[in-house]
Amino acid sequence: MIKVSDSAKKRAVMLMEDDGFNATTDYIRVGVKSGGCSGLSYELKFDNALSENDKVFEDNGVKIAVDKKSVLYLAGTILEFSGGLNGKGFVFNNPNASRTCGCGESFSL
Repeated sequence: MIKVSDSAKKRAVMLMEDDGFNATTDYIRVGVKSGGCSGLSYELKFDNALSENDKVFEDNGVKIAVDKKSVLYLAGTILEFSGGLNGKGFVFNNPNASRTCGCGESFSL
């Protein structure tokens, strides 16, 4: 469903621990909402609880919670982390997106 690159895993684990989350038991919550310059935008946060509408995926040792509504938009997405001078932070490489904005935080189908 959602893949997590090594660079994204390393950064996510560090940030989770900094925020008081346990990277082995807690989740990265990924979602899609209306908005952004391309029509849909990504949501990314840490969570330690699931709802009945969540689907849970695990890749590269990282647990990802996605609400059922967002699953269709995110199928096949790779979560990456881009650092360095021109780095953008977490980047969604979404094969379903027909268009993305320059910042990479919103997309359209």
